[in-house]
Amino acid sequence: MRQFLNNMANIEMKSCSLCPRECRIDRTKKLGLCGESNDMRIAKIMLHRFEEPCISGTDPKRGSGAVFFSGCPLHCVYCQNKDISGGGVGKLYSPTDLANAMRELEEQGAYNINLVTPTHFTNGIKEALDIYRPRIPIVFNTSGYEKAETVRGLSGYADIFLTDMKYGTAETASKYSKAPDYPHVAVTAIKEMVNVTGSPRFFSDNMMKKGVIVRHLVLPGCRRDSEKALRLLADTVGCENVILSLMSQFTPDFAKDIKELSRRVTSFEYNYVRDCALELGFSGFGQDRQSAKADYTPDFHGKDNN
Repeated sequence: MRQFLNNMANIEMKSCSLCPRECRIDRTKKLGLCGESNDMRIAKIMLHRFEEPCISGTDPKRGSGAVFFSGCPLHCVYCQNKDISGGGVGKLYSPTDLANAMRELEEQGAYNINLVTPTHFTNGIKEALDIYRPRIPIVFNTSGYEKAETVRGLSGYADIFLTDMKYGTAETASKYSKAPDYPHVAVTAIKEMVNVTGSPRFFSDNMMKKGVIVRHLVLPGCRRDSEKALRLLADTVGCENVILSLMSQFTPDFAKDIKELSRRVTSFEYNYVRDCALELGFSGFGQDRQSAKADYTPDFHGKDNN
């Protein structure tokens, strides 16, 4: 009986259900809906200076120790990291390789280790952190499309969640990410993230130590959907439990074939959503219109990658 139970555990581990897509594919044999096998693929490792101020800091010689994983379960049509989320860019890393890379980032002066789109490699990441746990905060940088049980399993590993809350309605989530369940799934996951990290806390230099930052990208023509997303977040998670990062950096460069996304967000649209956030009681970060350009996206094909 014990051997039978062990075999069942191995089957469950290989049948991937880490994300809400629950493709149940054995990723040791073929690619999951995330586009990746069970082996960790990393597109770029760098000191990243364009995250929120409490994540990247202001020292030009430092930054957030970003690890950009390849593949993604969500596949948004306007993804600014499309080269790696669906393009197969990157090199394979073992847990030991990742542990060594995190150590190197720490030695280079990174404020934190920023694991970007990590969900489908959760098991390998946890193994790497068991090998070497940096003395700086560990950031899980996600799309918000997470299973609560996967988030819960990061207790003791994640110090900070830098997560999206992309949509407020099933219609918009289905249209742009083919995930009509996104709003409910995301707020449930964010609530669990708060349970894992606790309320926002900072070091004496104003760098983040613990907590949850929720990003919301305002999309063209979607200000009403944005309002619903923020109200859902406020009602379910609570404004006081997270820091809001309201983003205006949408650029049509990454969605050229979609008519309604072929323009930038207007000042009216962004200000409407900002005013809604303030009315609800959120505090956090905003962006100016100059952020709406592709310059903030790393070069995933450069010779300095990895």
